[in-house]
Amino acid sequence: MLMNLQYASFRTRLEASLAGADMRVLLMVLVHMTGNLRWLESPYRPKRDVSLIPDPSAGLPVSIQDEIRHAVADVFSPPFPRPVISDPGNDLMRRMMSTCLGETVPDEYAPLIREEMNLISRLPEWKSGRPEAASSTHVLIVGAGVCGIALAVGLKNAGIPYTIIEKRPDVGGTWSTNRYPGCGVDTPNHSYSFSFAQKNPWTRYFSQREEIHDYLRRVADDFAILPNIRLETEFLSSSWDEKAGCWISFIRSGGEIERVESRILITAIGQLSEPSTPKIEGAEDFQGQLFHSANWPDDLSVDGKRIAVIGTGATAMQLVPTVADRVASITVYQRTPQWARPIAGYADPISEANRWLLEKLPFYAEWFRFNMFWRYGDGLLPLLRKDASWTNPDRSVNRANDRHREEMIAFIRSELADRPDLVEKCIPDYPPYGKRILLDNGWYRALMKRSVDLVTTPIDHITSDGIVTNDGVSRPADVIVYSTGFRVDEMAGRLDIRGRDGVPLRDAWKQQNPTAYLGLTVPGFPNFFCMLGPNSGPGHGGSVIFQAECQTRYIASSLLQMIENDIGAMEVRQDVHDAYVKSVDDEHEQLIWTHPGMSTYYRNGLGRVFSVMPWRFVDYWAMTHDPNLEDYHVRRA
Repeated sequence: MLMNLQYASFRTRLEASLAGADMRVLLMVLVHMTGNLRWLESPYRPKRDVSLIPDPSAGLPVSIQDEIRHAVADVFSPPFPRPVISDPGNDLMRRMMSTCLGETVPDEYAPLIREEMNLISRLPEWKSGRPEAASSTHVLIVGAGVCGIALAVGLKNAGIPYTIIEKRPDVGGTWSTNRYPGCGVDTPNHSYSFSFAQKNPWTRYFSQREEIHDYLRRVADDFAILPNIRLETEFLSSSWDEKAGCWISFIRSGGEIERVESRILITAIGQLSEPSTPKIEGAEDFQGQLFHSANWPDDLSVDGKRIAVIGTGATAMQLVPTVADRVASITVYQRTPQWARPIAGYADPISEANRWLLEKLPFYAEWFRFNMFWRYGDGLLPLLRKDASWTNPDRSVNRANDRHREEMIAFIRSELADRPDLVEKCIPDYPPYGKRILLDNGWYRALMKRSVDLVTTPIDHITSDGIVTNDGVSRPADVIVYSTGFRVDEMAGRLDIRGRDGVPLRDAWKQQNPTAYLGLTVPGFPNFFCMLGPNSGPGHGGSVIFQAECQTRYIASSLLQMIENDIGAMEVRQDVHDAYVKSVDDEHEQLIWTHPGMSTYYRNGLGRVFSVMPWRFVDYWAMTHDPNLEDYHVRRA
């Protein structure tokens, strides 16, 4: 009787929730649950929709939508069914993906998406059980953000002991550090989540910082990695001991300095961990509050205050619209304008019905995640490739890129229709996507508010009560916020890490030019991995969590091979490293980030793109899936 009541309750809730469900996702649910492939054929095939948040009707007639809803409701009648197809395999998976999107998906994406949906595990397994030697392979990880959490879960799965040290009092990395008003994710959180922890009661499609931080803490707790994390513990230095075949590190916790030996050293601090603070004359004389956005004071109230924001990147675009109606005034100092894409539904909440489907309906969250992954993934990369025959290389790099330029200009003009004086200030003169693409969350509308002033004249100096620009105009401020990004070029090089023969990593990465094989390993630094290192950042879309999982797979697989093959040390060969870096540079020469008409933090003073990768996500996934020990010098234990 109780079981029947539970079924009835589920069925009632399901029928009520299906009204707003995504048809393309429901079709995939039906294939999994029934094994009937007719749902992949006409008249059920969804229409192609390239919108970042697509129409849930999938372009299907109302009668067909109703038929799909009724079929799903009927499937979940007592007795509660088991799926006929849990893992479709590669061939059927590709067919399902192509039908879901209304476009042909290349074969190589099938195994990747099966892992991304967690239909099969991304983590490696021992060939014949965990060897005893695994228990003595201690790993020291620096940083408990996205990368550190992903790696800890991977090592725990393999039974390899590890310790994470984190200088802050909480896990979460950038989501623990950054607390400015409006801070949030610019990738849909259903793809900005771990494949092994997909389901989370998100309240928005693009969540605010607090929800993301809570999610990361929950993952760390659910996967029982917290006991291996030492918070408020500072990394001081580490040196490779050639004779002992291990890293000797010094850390500080509670004022005490400790010596730690580990066979493996891994930095998981990413690229956006050290604020970049500009040197402006007179800053020390300012009598108000002055800080970088990453150091936003918890007790600061901006209500009724005069705020100055230096910079117009992602942080400013989130901050300014959030506080514009609360301040006395907000002056934004812009060096160069940014391209911003309008995203319908950016700030919309997820309805209670859709949240229920994502949590309760089998395979719904997985296929919804796939849709977000695809729309924010590799589809943009062709628009960033230079066309040598293109006649307008100054304004765009190819015809499609130029079309996006026109669309974004039209959007800017429509948003600023009542303020033509702002239009010229807000249209960039470089190709779209040449810098990190931003999402409009009311930025242009905020600029038209009476409380907001956009200043494009360069700053000359700071006084005790404000900022003076080169034209001699002084503008008062109570609070100055540096919204000036991070010191991306340093990465792990800012840490005191010394490899073979005592060579510092910062010297190996001199002239602001960090390089690493697959963005992970560096010649001269045995048993060392730097997560989200050089040329592994996602530049054309996607999620840094995806990169973290790819790199976790590579590192964990490397350690399994080391242990199974009795290898004491592995160090990437110089020729392998150099060939890889050349391939990265050659590919970047074909892409927008080497365009001569702009500057970007992706590129160093020599003009080399060192931060983001030039590859499709599926390419990087394949490159990092199964390590080849022939790429390394290996030394037996």
